[in-house]
Amino acid sequence: MLLRAGRRLTPRDVGLAAAMNRPWLFVNRRPVIGILSTGDEVVMPGEPIGPHQIVSSNALALAAFVTACGGVPVGLGNAPDDADALRRFAAGARGVDLLVSTGGVSVGEHDLVRGVLSEDGLAIDFWEIAMRPGKPLMSGSYRGTPMIGLPGNPVSTLVCSLLFLKPAMERLAGLPDNTEPQIMARLGRDLRQNDRRQDYLRSALTRGPDGALEATPFAVQDSSMMRPLSGSDCLVIRPPHAPAAQTGETVPIILFPGGAWPL
Repeated sequence: MLLRAGRRLTPRDVGLAAAMNRPWLFVNRRPVIGILSTGDEVVMPGEPIGPHQIVSSNALALAAFVTACGGVPVGLGNAPDDADALRRFAAGARGVDLLVSTGGVSVGEHDLVRGVLSEDGLAIDFWEIAMRPGKPLMSGSYRGTPMIGLPGNPVSTLVCSLLFLKPAMERLAGLPDNTEPQIMARLGRDLRQNDRRQDYLRSALTRGPDGALEATPFAVQDSSMMRPLSGSDCLVIRPPHAPAAQTGETVPIILFPGGAWPL
């Protein structure tokens, strides 16, 4: 047995299959992910920005993330803060393997996703999770299509994508559960005691003089700041109520996909 099920085929694998004289292989197709952003305040890059509006980065970042993880992104547009419009935009999810929304899942006056779609076939498995960033995360099924409702803050969107969307896509692609050992790194700065939420700190990754990985969390971890996220190589995981940590202690990390860190 030279090629076993449960792996992502590389060009080398395809060459091996051909050398084995196997003209056909049964595979899972790349998962098709529908991406729906929400909010009157959101405008696309290059469009005029009115009062109280912001440039949309979530939908574009999610599409790039889905592609980096081996999926096919399908943009469903940006639904305004209107119940009927939200239903129309969500109807475009027919035929996708997974629907991902961004924004509208918190408790604000204009957070309509949970309430409106629950009246239109959304069954919620869970909503809110004790983590930072990304507390108002939602998971469920919309008219039979699995759905993940991501927070609207740009950093929260991508952190939750790494933790929840990527594993879901791997399952859809027929890959097994990740059984790789936890990646550990040396802490590059002191950290104070954590509170009751599990924390995922955006961090730069380097190698020390001895070749060991060193993860240095950025000083500012605000969930609206894209620059530190762009400069991050990994997330440092801080369990709930973790005690203060000193520089040099070993901590678990999660790598972002597409990085240049062969381990």
